[in-house]
Amino acid sequence: MLLQRVLTAIVLLLVLFGALMASSPWPLVVLLVVLAGCALWEWLRLSLAPAWQPAAPWVAVFTSVVMCWLVWTWMPSTAALPAAAQLVHPWFMPVAAAAWAVLALPQVLQGRTDARRFPALMSTFGVLAVVSAWAALVLLFIEYGAWCLVSMMALIWFADIAAYFTGRAFGRRKLAPAVSPGKTWEGAAGGILAAAVWTTATAAVPGSFGAILAQQWSLPVVFALACLLAAISIVGDLFESLLKRRAGVKDSSRLLPGHGGVYDRIDALLPVAPVAIMLTGTIFR
Repeated sequence: MLLQRVLTAIVLLLVLFGALMASSPWPLVVLLVVLAGCALWEWLRLSLAPAWQPAAPWVAVFTSVVMCWLVWTWMPSTAALPAAAQLVHPWFMPVAAAAWAVLALPQVLQGRTDARRFPALMSTFGVLAVVSAWAALVLLFIEYGAWCLVSMMALIWFADIAAYFTGRAFGRRKLAPAVSPGKTWEGAAGGILAAAVWTTATAAVPGSFGAILAQQWSLPVVFALACLLAAISIVGDLFESLLKRRAGVKDSSRLLPGHGGVYDRIDALLPVAPVAIMLTGTIFR
């Protein structure tokens, strides 16, 4: 299992690195569409009522086609980067961020895992969440480059890794015992701190996500915003755990050997990406 997990991770990293380093933005855009479509299919499998389960792949395919159409019609305008936000409506990101606050966070706090709840609403929310995250990642890459995108995602990686080790060493108080019994408040604090330190430290590195934020905000504010993004990533992680417990499954799918599904790998990224692009000031230019 460990060897399978490592091999899958290496392949994924190589594919991502190749797409990031390509001379054209299209390889990464296509990769993000594929990942978004897979994640949406997995989300819908967890959220839809059993009678509607067969519709999940069709909704995911249709949404992927729409994403391809959006980027195809928008890509020529990227020669004039102030028009970048035309990929989606400027208010699409704030609506997605508000949906995470209104729909996901209260359910995580309530911790009701006994059955699927509000299947139609949660599935519609899934489409909004996945498409907004996809669009935010595309905009970050086109507007600011590969290093900005990777350093933003590294914020989440640092938060996740630090939370794990801090929780193992010092964890005492359960964060959301009904949803994810292994997570603790101490681990969450360690993860948030690590993400904030990473983002603030890289603010001195040109082209990084931290540097982009530092152009808009002072360093103390950058530190606080990184804490906010790390906290939001925890909500995304816990919300997927909630959906899986309601569906009675361990992984969102078996698409990635040793890792579960695509949604399992990007659950923390989905709520962070729309907020991250908003903080750069890109979509309201």
